[in-house]
Parts: sequence; structure tokens; C-alpha cells
Amino acid sequence: MIEVEKIYKTLIGEEIDFFAGVPDSLLKDFCGYMNDKVNESSHIIAANEGNAISLGIGYHLSTCKVPLIYMQNSGLGNAINPLLSLADKDVYSIPMLLMIGWRGEPGVKDEPQHKKQGKITIDLLKTMDIPHIIISGDDDDKDIIRNIKYIIEISKNKSCPVAIVVRKNTFSSYTQTNQKSVEYEMLREDAIKSIVDSIGEGEIVVATTGVTSRELFEYRDETGLSHKYDFYTVGGMGHASQIALGIALQNKDKNVFCFDGDGAVIMHMGSMGIIGKRRCANFRHIVFNNGCHDSVGGQPTVGFDIDFVKIAQAMNYTVVKSVETKKDLERILKEISVIKNDVFLEVKVRGGYRKNLGRPNKSPLENKVLLMNTIKK
Repeated sequence: MIEVEKIYKTLIGEEIDFFAGVPDSLLKDFCGYMNDKVNESSHIIAANEGNAISLGIGYHLSTCKVPLIYMQNSGLGNAINPLLSLADKDVYSIPMLLMIGWRGEPGVKDEPQHKKQGKITIDLLKTMDIPHIIISGDDDDKDIIRNIKYIIEISKNKSCPVAIVVRKNTFSSYTQTNQKSVEYEMLREDAIKSIVDSIGEGEIVVATTGVTSRELFEYRDETGLSHKYDFYTVGGMGHASQIALGIALQNKDKNVFCFDGDGAVIMHMGSMGIIGKRRCANFRHIVFNNGCHDSVGGQPTVGFDIDFVKIAQAMNYTVVKSVETKKDLERILKEISVIKNDVFLEVKVRGGYRKNLGRPNKSPLENKVLLMNTIKK
């Protein structure tokens, strides 16, 4: 495994000193180092991967230099449009270095949502005509550095995007020191338990990707409750609220809860405007705001720097609330249980989660069939 400091010094030596992206668990040591060592004007954790590409384009237009844009390979979905319609050499021909965590690499054990993306990652880069290298923890440090310099040279000479595909366990461990913590009373798991305990029989829950879905799944198991009313959005970060809205619009006789995260909402915030416009009386949008990307290393979001309440009000949600304590959460839950209007509820919580937290033992297909059979009844 290679130290992230060596990677960083190599990049600086090649005049790459601007970094933007969306954190990934395979890149968490690199991202943590960036948070500690790079000032905020030169390192931006973007709302989504497409935004990160666009930031890089703006940087290049202003400096003639090559930016580095990092992401999980699933984030290529958000990045394809600006990569092909703006950065491609057939359009504006923008040089940039992509660093892509290779989740779901064939032959490497991973979660089901990463299988397809992992299988096609390299073919996708080839289809987009993006030159790339693959680096691994088994590679010699000198080889990694030489290959990184080689791919950067291609980007500069051809004025095009190129990629470094990072295998699991490539980087040695780095402990981030510059992590801000806001000590709210509850962890997200505490809040989830309170909400689940308040939900009536037959009400549906759609949970966002990552730890939120895992905590909901485990609490259902712990309490002996069925998973038949839940949809675990194991991939597709930022899309849980629209899935929930789609269900709510077709099942107006039951409340539909969306368990969302601050990073997920920020990634596709335009969805809130669609929800507000529909005025769906059985829709409950609950955002657990811990100010970080908890599932991939705890890197900060702008969740605590923006006002979700004012945003939700401006997006035309009917009932908008925010809580910080368990007592206030339980009071609000009683109120909204009898409200016949759409609800937006921000729950401010501490970052972090139990390290012994389990993972769903049902496949996505099993989860889908179970919920659909429940809705049919």
C-alpha cells in the first residue's frame, strides 16, 4: 500500500493543486489527507460528481492547469454528462485527472449495489475514450508514481480527461485530524429508533443509501418487525426522496416516510422542489443532518452551513420542522402523526455509527418483491 502523502507530493510536483469531488470509502484516506493539508479554496467537497467536474472545468479555464476530480465509480453516472458534453476532446477538450474508487471490482467481495458498476467501470472509461491506469496496494510505490506521472502527461498533451482507477486497499491508513464535530444529543440510530417506534402499522419507509438503511434494517430485526414495509435504497445516492414520492402518490391511504441524509439531499436538492409542488399529504421527508458523509469516512458536507428549514419552506413544503433533542423529536412525531399534509422534518444528529453495525441479509430483489407484495394487498 502506498502512503497518500506520496501521491499528494507527486500531484503537486506535476502542478496539480486543485481538488474537488465526492468522498468514497476506497478513497477515504486520500480525502482525509486533502481535508487536513489543502486549504478550502483548493479543495472542494462538491454536491455531486457532475458538479465536481464542472468546478474542475472552471479551474482549468482560469489557470490552464489540470484539476484532480475524485469519486466512487458509481459517481460516474453523475459525471458522464459534463465529461462528454463539455470536457471531451470533441467539445471543449478540458484536461483533468479523475481519481475513481473501484467498488464492485469483479472477483472482490462487495455490496450488491456495486456489482454492475464494478463490472463495467473499465469498459465505460474505454467507451468514453478516457485513458486510464489502475493502481493497487500490491504495486510498487515507484511504479504507481511513474504511472501517475505518465497518465497526467497524456492529459496535458492531449488536453483531455484521464483517470486513475483505485483498487481496494491501495492507500495506507491515514487518520484525519481536522474533523469538526457538533455534539448533538442523538446519534442517527437513536433518532431512527424513535421514529420507527412512532410509525403506524402499514406505513412505508424508504431509506437512503449507506448507514441509514443498515440502521433501519438492523432495528427491524432487533424488534422482530417485518421488513415488508421498507425499501432500502442501497445505491443511487440522492434519489430516495423521489422513490418515496413515487410510492406516496400511488398509495394515498398510507403515510410514506423518506429517511434521508444531508449529503444525499444536497446531491440532488432540486427534488425538494418537485416534492413541494405535489403537496402530497401522506409524504413525510425526514432528513438526518449530521453534517458529514458518514458512510464513507465522515468527510464534511455543508449540512450545518445551510438552513434546511428555510430551503424546505421555499420549496413549498406545507409543514416544516427541525429538532435537536429526543424529547422534541418525540413531541413532533406525535404532532405529525395526525397531520394531513406533507411534512419536512430535519433531525440534527451527531456524526458516527456503531462499528459492529450489520448489513441487510436480504438481496435488493428480495426487498423489492417483499414490498411490492405488501403494497398489492
